[in-house]
Formats: sequence, C-alpha cells, structure tokens
Amino acid sequence: MHNDQPIAVMDATCALCSFGARMIHRLDRSGDIRICPIQTDKGRLLLAAQGLDALDPDSWLFIEGPRVYHNFDAVIRVGERCGGFGRILSVLRLLPKGTRNWLYYTIARNRYRLFGRGDMCAIPDESFQRRLMQ
Repeated sequence: MHNDQPIAVMDATCALCSFGARMIHRLDRSGDIRICPIQTDKGRLLLAAQGLDALDPDSWLFIEGPRVYHNFDAVIRVGERCGGFGRILSVLRLLPKGTRNWLYYTIARNRYRLFGRGDMCAIPDESFQRRLMQ
C-alpha cells in the first residue's frame, strides 16, 4: 500500500455509498483505489481538510494525488479511473454543472430515505476489506 494511492471517501452507513464502494472494488482492476469511510478518524480528517462537516457530510470525495474531486465530479473521475463499464458515468458531464450539483445534493440529503442504510464495513469479502481504510 502506498501513500499516493487514490482514496474514495464516502459514508459507510449509506446503502447507495455501499453500492458505490462495491462497484469500485469490482471495476478497479488495478486494486489501487482505497475506500475511506467518513466514520473513521482518517475519513473525518480528509473531510475537514476540504471544509466539510463529517457529522453532516453532503459530499463524496475522490482524492487522486494533489487533486480532490467532489460530488458527481468524484463519481465521474472514479469511473474514468476504473475504466470499462465505469466510463459510462462520464455521461453525467452532459448535465450543466449547476444541474449536476443540484441533483447530487438532492440525492445526498435524502440518501437514507431513498436508498436506506447499509454497512459497507460489514461486507464479508476479504479483498474488499483490504481496500477499506480503518
């Protein structure tokens, strides 16, 4: 594991985020992308560094070297990085930035009501668990 590995920072108790984490694991054939739950000390520090409240997060982050992507830009970049089927997420760029951000925040603020809760940290797959930053 290297310190320069890309990191996806997301809510480990959100079912939609848990699905996203499983898709990263499935699509990232390189195995480079680490997944950092916001509920961990590292996750809280990464959010705070971006001026985000870890207790009320409304953004999904993808940190790749010095670049930090937020919201759907993070989702799009992860898809591009993973390649293959993940590239389909680039279609989100067709939406104007303002519309894309509005849609993202609407989903983020209602994620538990719309998709329920899940626990990505409880996913039993050992190779998935190795990606998680605790």
